[in-house]
Amino acid sequence: MATHARTVTVAGTAEEQAGELRYVARQPILDQHGAAQGYELLFWNGRGPSTGTNSDLATRTMLDNTVIFGLEELARGLPVFVNCTADSLTEEWVEVLPPHMTVLELASDAEPTPSLLAACRKLKASGFRLALADFTGIPDYRSLVDLADYIKVDIHKVSALARGNLLRWLSGSTASLVAQNVETQEQYGQACKEGFDLFQGYYFCRPEPLRNHKIPGNRLVHLEIMENLQSDPVDLQRMSQLVMCDASLTYRLLRLVNSPVCAMRQEVTSIQSALMLVGEATFRRIAMLAIATDFNTEQPAEILRMAFERGRFCELAAPLCGLAPSEQYLIGMVSLFPAMLRILIEDLVRLLPLREAARDALLGREIPEGILLHWMVCHEHGNWSECDAIVHASGMSHEQVMRCHALAVDWADAALRSNA
Repeated sequence: MATHARTVTVAGTAEEQAGELRYVARQPILDQHGAAQGYELLFWNGRGPSTGTNSDLATRTMLDNTVIFGLEELARGLPVFVNCTADSLTEEWVEVLPPHMTVLELASDAEPTPSLLAACRKLKASGFRLALADFTGIPDYRSLVDLADYIKVDIHKVSALARGNLLRWLSGSTASLVAQNVETQEQYGQACKEGFDLFQGYYFCRPEPLRNHKIPGNRLVHLEIMENLQSDPVDLQRMSQLVMCDASLTYRLLRLVNSPVCAMRQEVTSIQSALMLVGEATFRRIAMLAIATDFNTEQPAEILRMAFERGRFCELAAPLCGLAPSEQYLIGMVSLFPAMLRILIEDLVRLLPLREAARDALLGREIPEGILLHWMVCHEHGNWSECDAIVHASGMSHEQVMRCHALAVDWADAALRSNA
């Protein structure tokens, strides 16, 4: 992973500096078309709720961790929002980060002193972008507003009336307006009407189910393919017939078999030869990738990325807690099918050929088969204490879990590139 020449010197006692990085998560920031425009980084070292606090030690530790982890790995070609304190800007700690991909997110209570404003101007001149987090419209902060590239407003902390006044006050600003903590489609619709440009939260994973919605015929075929994939062994002839009923799925499947996701050295040109060459376990995995991609054609690509990450993480971590990898892959992937198909999870599980335990896991019941999916959901939302509790209860280690997650992120990105 990439690092940079400069290092951050973290002040404090040896005990304070020993804060082990336990978790790293990315929260997407989407535009009105559902396309990711950046990621906010969330870190946790086991001591506090998050390194996005006002603690200088926490910020310096977070910067060290960003360098160690490699911002290029986290950014995936998009801007990365990194929480900062005023001191981290004025004392130039943030210069360890690559300017062209970093958005410096300044804490809401940072006083716009002459030294901070001078530091912001200097950092912006070198290529950094600036975001103001949890902004509430304090008039004295106008000088920071004029420098900001992004202004973030927490819709849970600022009422609709106050947001209206705030956005009118910001009408002359060239900054992109970001609505934070958007968790439902209703909140997203309201934020759009109010004039926000970007949206942060998991509203896109919760599209409103369509009333009396019937799954299209070709997707019913996909569900039948999933049923066939659960057979052991797979019925090769029947599988080939089912896949070839859908030209789009056939194309996606062959693309994936011939891509780095599968790491094949020999090209394949038919469904039957693909299954024979890659083996049933790998074929199940890439068939599910193809089906998920087809399901998600009308929804934001970030849902697909998350489904790929969930499925691969659950598969990789399954042996660590005595679960079946193939079933865990299925559970992780299918968990976001309701968002893709805009149906309720209760309706979907009735259509799928799953074991009762897998159904219960997807319905959120507290059973062993659901712990890895639960960890992923908690990790996505930055619920660190619950992540920790799952790790301890399952007998896994933080290092093992983070390794599985990092591999899942890499694999999901490769899968998305293969589907492009």
